[in-house]
Amino acid sequence: MFCRNFAVLFLLISAAVARAEPAREIVPVKSRQISQFKVGSDKTVFGVLEFIGGIEMTSVNPLFGALSAIRFLPDGQSFVAVMDTGHWVEGAVIRDDAGGLEGLSDLTVTPMTDANGEAQLEKWRVDSEGLALREGQAIVSFEQSPRIEIYPYPGFAKARPQGQMALPFPVEELRSNGGIETIAIAPKNGPLRGAAVVVSERSVDKADNLFAGILEGPMKGAFTVVRADPYSVTDGAFLPDGDLLLLERRFNFAAGLGMRIRRIAAGDIRPGAVVDGDVMLEADMSYQIDNMEALDVISRPDGEIRVILVSDDNHSILERNLMLEFRLIK
Repeated sequence: MFCRNFAVLFLLISAAVARAEPAREIVPVKSRQISQFKVGSDKTVFGVLEFIGGIEMTSVNPLFGALSAIRFLPDGQSFVAVMDTGHWVEGAVIRDDAGGLEGLSDLTVTPMTDANGEAQLEKWRVDSEGLALREGQAIVSFEQSPRIEIYPYPGFAKARPQGQMALPFPVEELRSNGGIETIAIAPKNGPLRGAAVVVSERSVDKADNLFAGILEGPMKGAFTVVRADPYSVTDGAFLPDGDLLLLERRFNFAAGLGMRIRRIAAGDIRPGAVVDGDVMLEADMSYQIDNMEALDVISRPDGEIRVILVSDDNHSILERNLMLEFRLIK
């Protein structure tokens, strides 16, 4: 009887340990360099952005894909990303002799855990669309089951969420497949004092403007972003001066696939405001784009600003995983 009870206890402890340590997987990635942003053209300057280069990424591992948000670490090489299948991704870019994107190091992919320390499996619960990093916190926005969860940073890949952030507008107004896509951290020295900011993909108020909000700090409150149909907001990141870049995507059978980047002035973002901004870049299917889902800003030691865009292939053979890099020239 003692041996049997000991065996049962051992299995229970083993199962608990297994739940506490999510299975991490190394995913090899092959990359093909992209030297032209506009197909068949050597043009490199597009408005205020200069195309530096890009890569198309593939893997024999079926887990790879569905990248929905990416954040680069201060070294400008290493990054953390999330998949909308509920996975963390950790890796780094590889550069060629000229400094352009050449490939990725092998990625580490780990399933996110829920409040019980167990891997989340149901798609409607794990639809992680946005990611923000700051000292001590990795903040993730989930779309279909709308919430903002806070994980410890570093250590997020092995941890359960430590809490949630409240939204400053009614959660029930968010569409199940058009909710919070963007979460970004404002500069500490700007008017928002390092606050987390969210923007919805396609959820609108009665005036047909997108729900958005400042989640904390002295400027905490809701604002809205002018919706530009047929575009939907898929990600965003702040520039060092406090302006917010919003990545937007469109798709319809008449016009096909498209993307653009809009720049929202720092001083316009405040509670109660309706904000809009200038379009910095717009591209259609004559450019090297796909289902563009992720955007991040890299500030280099010399003061140069890079903008990184990443696409989500939805694990479909009809779509591609792309990473594109631009230099902000003014």
